[in-house]
Amino acid sequence: MEDVRLRPPRHRVESRAVNWWRLQAALFAVPLPLTFGILWASIPPTRQIFMWLTLASLVPGLLYMLVMPSWRYRVHRWEVTDEAVYAASGWLWQQWRVVPLSRVQTVDTLRGPLQQIFKLSGVTVTTASASGAVKIKGIDHAMADDLVAHLTRFTQATPEDAT
Repeated sequence: MEDVRLRPPRHRVESRAVNWWRLQAALFAVPLPLTFGILWASIPPTRQIFMWLTLASLVPGLLYMLVMPSWRYRVHRWEVTDEAVYAASGWLWQQWRVVPLSRVQTVDTLRGPLQQIFKLSGVTVTTASASGAVKIKGIDHAMADDLVAHLTRFTQATPEDAT
């Protein structure tokens, strides 16, 4: 048996994923300070409290929008070999997943509305295991299609049952 060394998967996600994650972060972080800002401008007797609430919600939101996408880009990686699918993801809670190809049951592609704006896709590799699937998010549409086709061909050719 070959000696296996733990290492990060070789491929980074697309650099466009940074802007996708930044847009997701903005959609999460902007509504609350925006609401407080509107209330600050609309209700003069409560201006002081809504000013502080606007700042208290805006500062962490801006930090999240600035830090998280770049950090995730440094962490998110993937690789497919003749033996397994590897994925590293996360930013605060980082996760490395390895799925032997003999255990793969399904391979799916996901393209949400925001991903489509940035021409990105996600690939989910599912096994019979209760521990969940390997998800590779933020790869190019064409790369995702090629990856799904490759994994489908390879897993169909694998003689062992994926149970």
